[in-house]
Amino acid sequence: MKTQIPYFAGAALLGLSQWALALNVPGPVVDGAWLAQNRAEVTVLDVRGNPKTFTVAPEFETDKKTGKKFLVELGGHIADAVSVDNKKVRVDRVLNGLTVKSMIPERADFEKLARSWGVQAGRPIVIVSAGMEPSDFNDAARLYWQFKVYGEDNIAVLGGGSAGWIAEGRAVSTDAAKIAEGNWAAKADRSAELMATSEDVAKAQADKSAQLVDARDDAHFLGLSKSSSVAVPGHLQGAKQVFTGLMSTQGGDAARLLGADTYRDIFKLSGVDSQAPAIAYCNTGSQASGTWFVLSEILGNKQAKLYDGSLHQWALEKRPLVAVARGK
Repeated sequence: MKTQIPYFAGAALLGLSQWALALNVPGPVVDGAWLAQNRAEVTVLDVRGNPKTFTVAPEFETDKKTGKKFLVELGGHIADAVSVDNKKVRVDRVLNGLTVKSMIPERADFEKLARSWGVQAGRPIVIVSAGMEPSDFNDAARLYWQFKVYGEDNIAVLGGGSAGWIAEGRAVSTDAAKIAEGNWAAKADRSAELMATSEDVAKAQADKSAQLVDARDDAHFLGLSKSSSVAVPGHLQGAKQVFTGLMSTQGGDAARLLGADTYRDIFKLSGVDSQAPAIAYCNTGSQASGTWFVLSEILGNKQAKLYDGSLHQWALEKRPLVAVARGK
C-alpha cells in the first residue's frame, strides 16, 4: 500500500541566513523553515534505504474529490544534499573473536566516511530521512547517534524528513550530488557514555542498574517472529517493550515526531521511567536508535544508551533470551 502524503504547492522558500558567524543548530530537531532559511550554511546528509530515488523525480497522485496532490513515491532531494547509502553507515566488527554485523565503524573509519560525504569541520549537519514511514526516522537517528559518539554536537535531524519537506511545497532537485572532500574530524570518543556493551546489559539484568527497553514489535518481543539477524527468538530478561514505530507517526503529510509530553506518557504507560538509566536495543541496533534519540535528545535523559550489537550480538555470544512457548 502506497503512503499518501498531501502536497501543498506554492510555499515559498525563506531567504538565506545572513549570519556572519558560525551557525549552530537550535536543537536536535529542526523544521523545514529553519533549514530553508539556513540552507547555505548547512551540510545536509540524506539517508534513505533506496539511494536510487535520490535522482528520480517524486511521483504524485491527485485526489479526485479534493483536487489535492499526494506524494506516493519519494524522489529527489533538498538542493545540494549528499546521498548517504544507509547500507554503508554500519560495518562488521570483530569482538572477542566473533564477527558482529551492523556496528558503528571505528573512529578513523567513520572520519573517512564523513569526509567522503563532504562533511566540513565546524559546519552544522542536518540529517534527512525519507520520512515516508515511521520506521524511516530510525535511519536518521542511527547516523545522528554515530556522529554524537564521535563528539559532534552541531547536528540535528529534519522533522518529517524529505517527505515533510516536499509536503510543505519546498523545491527538490534530481541532480547528482557534487561532493567536495570534507575535513571533518572526531572531537571525542563517547562510546562509554552513549553505547552499551553486552556486559553492561548483563549487569543491568543482575543489579537493575539500568532499564532494558526493547524497541521491536510485539511478535519479535514475544518470540513469535524472529529476525534473520538473530539466532534465536525472544527478548532480554526483564526488558520493557516500547515499539520504535511509536516514536514517529503518520500525521497526514509525513511521518513526523511527536511532542515531548506524548513521549513521556508512552514510556510511563510502558513501565519505563524516561529519566532513569536505560539501555535501548532491538535486533541490530537500528530500530533502537530512534528510541535512544527520543530518550536522550528530546526528553534529555543523558543516562540513556544504545546497545549497538543488540540481540544479534547477544545471541552470537550464546546468552539467554525469554520467549513464549513454541510447542507442537
